[in-house]
Amino acid sequence: MAKQKVSDLNLKDKIVYVGRTAKVVKGGRRFNFSAIVVVGDENGHVGYGLGKAGEVSDAVTKATEAAKKSVVKVLIQQGTVPHEVLGKFGAAKVLIRPATPGTGVIAAGGVRAILELAGVKDVLTKSQGSSNPHNTVKATMKALQSLEDVTSVAARRGVSIEKVING
Repeated sequence: MAKQKVSDLNLKDKIVYVGRTAKVVKGGRRFNFSAIVVVGDENGHVGYGLGKAGEVSDAVTKATEAAKKSVVKVLIQQGTVPHEVLGKFGAAKVLIRPATPGTGVIAAGGVRAILELAGVKDVLTKSQGSSNPHNTVKATMKALQSLEDVTSVAARRGVSIEKVING
């Protein structure tokens, strides 16, 4: 299978977070802005990026460009994730569980943005530990990248698919 270029994908973007920092100087305060943006095609491709600039619009533009460079393929089966997975980054932990059709995306913040833009329709999540948007986004991406399907697990273990399913 040929690798798709990011330019071939029809990417949508969502702004997850915009932060403002202030530096006090002789004439008053200088503000800088940071933005976290998630991009995805709602068909298994998703990425995130961080941008910093003196203006909000510039920070969002930089974050979008960084997100397009970090797009990865994630495994989705029948609108949900194939198995339960826990992603950790820093003090943030994100638990992602498969759900039955019709459940919807039970998630908030950056986790919701990533899952929706990845194309997940039904999933249950729980964010534990830190609620820092930088780390929750990274923990979610780490969790999604560690997903495996039953055939790859069977091949890695050197056993039949039935043995993997039945234990």
